[in-house]
Amino acid sequence: MDTTNASDPLAQLAEALTRASWRLRRSGKQELLALGLTFGQARALRLVVRAPEPLRIGDLAARLEIVPRSATATVDALEGAGLVARRPDPQDRRSILLEATAEGLALIERMDLQRRESAVAMFGRLATGERDELLRLLTRLCESDAEAT
Repeated sequence: MDTTNASDPLAQLAEALTRASWRLRRSGKQELLALGLTFGQARALRLVVRAPEPLRIGDLAARLEIVPRSATATVDALEGAGLVARRPDPQDRRSILLEATAEGLALIERMDLQRRESAVAMFGRLATGERDELLRLLTRLCESDAEAT
């Protein structure tokens, strides 16, 4: 039974966006499962790879919006899989920096290709202008309140 109020466009929009998000997430979950990663591990690996400079675990935790202990467990799993390495911070010997290994970089490339294939499957039915407009609107929705003013 569909509980979406047919006369409420905002409720319909929220439902459509939720369903699209679930569809992308289901596809991504299957792809990551085949690679032996969870969403959290994949997101952490992406952040480590894409950071302009090596990250400390505390910085990674802040970017993931999780507690440092959870970030440590995630890094432990990624390190155990050979995807990231810890190294001492030359500026502060008490700190540890994270860097992706060659295996981690290669896995990110595979993940990016899979993500693109999923995006083509999901958004390929839209015309280029429609995709551009959807991206513009979603980007606007994702702006923080400070950025939107």
